[in-house]
Amino acid sequence: MRKPYVLLLSIVSTLCLALGMSTAPAHAADNGSWSVYPVASKVAARPYFYLSADPGQTLTDKVAVANKTGRPLTFRLYAADAYNTARDGGFAVRTLKERMHGVGAWARPAMSRVTVPGHKTVTVPFTLHVPRGAEPGDHPGAIVALDERVDPGSGKLALGVQRAVGARVYLRVSGPTLPAISVGQMHISHHQPLVPGFGDSTATIGYTLRNTGNVTLDPKVELKARGLFGRTLLDRDLTGVPSELLPGQRVRLTETWHGAPQLDWGDITLTATAPDTRQSASASFFALPWLLAGLVFVGGVVTGVLLVRARRGRARRSAPVRRSPRALPTPSRPRSSPSARR
Repeated sequence: MRKPYVLLLSIVSTLCLALGMSTAPAHAADNGSWSVYPVASKVAARPYFYLSADPGQTLTDKVAVANKTGRPLTFRLYAADAYNTARDGGFAVRTLKERMHGVGAWARPAMSRVTVPGHKTVTVPFTLHVPRGAEPGDHPGAIVALDERVDPGSGKLALGVQRAVGARVYLRVSGPTLPAISVGQMHISHHQPLVPGFGDSTATIGYTLRNTGNVTLDPKVELKARGLFGRTLLDRDLTGVPSELLPGQRVRLTETWHGAPQLDWGDITLTATAPDTRQSASASFFALPWLLAGLVFVGGVVTGVLLVRARRGRARRSAPVRRSPRALPTPSRPRSSPSARR
């Protein structure tokens, strides 16, 4: 009986910094078995492809694919658009089957497939044609070498892994540039002990960071919390913010606040800044322990019931008593005289 098979496509764009006399080029994208990097000039090595072009212009360049294993490897070469991952905002590239709009649609390697012998490097030219109607600003992407082999998995559910490595492409199309950032969709959730003072209190702050401009940003986010009467509860720069927020991309991030107040009422403000752009968003919070909240709720319900009953009792005592209407006398029939009966 054949076991089920699942194909997992993993696009890897990691950075490996060459040190000392290593033969690997500086900042080559590397997964240990092969690397992909721009062909260096005699003057200096390039960590990535840094390209600039006018709308309608065609560029040419070369990418190198180095095989670090002892056996030949066959790769599928293609250009891909880049994006920020939703989980942490990391730099990632589209898969071969996804629709491309920028570098992935404009760049074409001279060979779609290439076989690299063991411990050898193959150089492949590529062209990049920028359409006349291309929007100005940054268009990040990558030249990707996808291993056509699928590593077999084990167990009842076989998990096959197909790996890829991409050399980053930073393309800027000439024209007006507009750096712009927005922060919003703030949500605050509290995690407090049942009994105040017995346990730690934390708050999780979720927010969305979006690049609404046309250039790549390196944003900084500052978190401030103010309690009752304007007391400063927290003031710090956040970590875990992506260093490259690509144009048009949004990421959902969270920040944990350890030692959050267990009983307070105030505001939290997030301020995102990048060169020539700044925006803030605020949200109110009300910290109240569950036990205290339950007691307050029960007390409010009991008080409300007692007030309703007391009001009804006063209403009964003060209501006027209606007098019963007088009974009208029954008219008596006149007696007939003896003379009348005769």
